[in-house]
Amino acid sequence: MSSNPSRRVWLSVPHMGGAERRYVDQAWETNWLSTAGPNLEALEREFSQLIGQPCVAVTSGTAAIHLGVRLLGLRPGDEMVTSTLTFVGSCNPVVYEGAVPVFLDSERRTWGMDPQLLSDFLRKRSRVNRLPKAVTVVHLFGQGADMDAILQVCGQYGLPVLEDAAESLGALQRGRHFGTFGAVGAFSFNGNKIITGTSGGILTSDRVDWTDRARFWASQAKDVDPEGVRNYVHSEVGHNYRLSNVLAGIIRGQLEVLEDRVAQRRAVFARYVSELAGVPGLEAMPEWCVAGAGSRSTRYLSSFLVDEEAFGISARSLVRRLDAENIEARPVWRPMHLQPLYARHECVGGSVAADLHQRGICLPSSSSLSSEDQDSVIRCIQKAHLAAVSGRVVSGISAGTPLT
Repeated sequence: MSSNPSRRVWLSVPHMGGAERRYVDQAWETNWLSTAGPNLEALEREFSQLIGQPCVAVTSGTAAIHLGVRLLGLRPGDEMVTSTLTFVGSCNPVVYEGAVPVFLDSERRTWGMDPQLLSDFLRKRSRVNRLPKAVTVVHLFGQGADMDAILQVCGQYGLPVLEDAAESLGALQRGRHFGTFGAVGAFSFNGNKIITGTSGGILTSDRVDWTDRARFWASQAKDVDPEGVRNYVHSEVGHNYRLSNVLAGIIRGQLEVLEDRVAQRRAVFARYVSELAGVPGLEAMPEWCVAGAGSRSTRYLSSFLVDEEAFGISARSLVRRLDAENIEARPVWRPMHLQPLYARHECVGGSVAADLHQRGICLPSSSSLSSEDQDSVIRCIQKAHLAAVSGRVVSGISAGTPLT
């Protein structure tokens, strides 16, 4: 274990810009310390201006996904196709509503949902009149899936799409934000995201009636009281999902520096690629973008694949080696179909996602990552490779193996 936690190089940490304190102080001074107030209203307005459609601020990205699942009308026993390569928060909300997730594999060019595999699956299901109710597409590590192809496939069968853009705020396709292509989108402001409120999330839809409905559910579904005395009348199940006005202030300040954070994360990734170019067995996550200006990944997490034979050790061993040097790294997500929780659920394909998980590694990617700390990460990776190669050479000599 590391001996100096104060100097640990973390995977992804909050990076304040300065304006956050002003908005939080305003909430404190005016005593708006609840799930209502000026920051909350302003955040929804400003975020809507950013992405170009209505939104509602909630406690987390998972809460936004849950409300989205409800908006799409999922009922007990309904099936919802979802990416298998994701965090569990993408699919647990399906189960909250008694529905059933069906997992679908990734494609290598985007690491997102495979549109061709989705098309084949839906074609087979339509022949037996067993289409799922909806589809969840997850945008990973700051990059969007191929939404053009996925929406075309889903449109053929009349299936609505929910976008989990928790990891991809700021990623664009032809100038349009991922998370706004489907019927519903969800964003996260968790503490390790590209911008943060310590927690928090956003649900968005181009339908105002849907965002209004989500806001109603998020506030414990309090009906308008016909007696006009706030008598707490409820006719539906609601949730305690409304975001705090204080945290909304932090997020407002963070929104002001979103473009800076994207540029900084992309710079971190570019430096890894440049400095590690001579190390065999490392393959950077590809940046897949549709043709046309205004398309980009944010490089939220600098992700690579490790070829154990060429590099010398596995991705898992490299994570452990970095940890021993006080550097936090992690594997690419363990696919849902390999989780004990979902092992009995149907998965369409799965080998690509399993391989990305087995060989993938996410390196420290904070927008505030110093050159010195990134140097430490780079040197550790270089040393790990050289040590592995040296070990092979020594082993070959001791065994009397001819060296070529």
